[in-house]
Amino acid sequence: MNNGGATIDRRLSEAEIAEILEDASHYTQKSGASIEALKIVQKHRGWVSDESLKQIADLLDMSVDELDGVATFYNLIYRRPVGRNVILCCDSVSCWMLGADRVREKISERLGIGYGETTPDGEYTLLPIVCLGACDHAPVVMVGEDLYHDVDEARLDQMLNKGA
Repeated sequence: MNNGGATIDRRLSEAEIAEILEDASHYTQKSGASIEALKIVQKHRGWVSDESLKQIADLLDMSVDELDGVATFYNLIYRRPVGRNVILCCDSVSCWMLGADRVREKISERLGIGYGETTPDGEYTLLPIVCLGACDHAPVVMVGEDLYHDVDEARLDQMLNKGA
């Protein structure tokens, strides 16, 4: 996770490198492991910094631009520091029609943040996402790895209190 800018070792750890190389060994071209490699670093650090991206690219015999293209294509690879719990608010048509804007407004009011922002304590980051794949239970919100269906104000309290 982001440590507020303190001096840290920005090199990939031996564990991260070992996991990436193990995953890459299953592909005829190392670049086939690019998404998994990004996920591995994000699992350890909470996000993928420019320094980490360069090191991953070197390990996978890719250019930084190629790997950055992969990283920025996928919504769930974070290229900036995020909170310990990322809140993904679905803004698909189904969710929008069933009140996703009101849900997001209530989350923003409660946490004091808007899209792309993190609470001062580093607990939550609020982000939009195109679709969470549960249109039949809209509006849908994901907090960390937990998916919440049919979200209303009462459900917001439940999901935010669980993460805290």
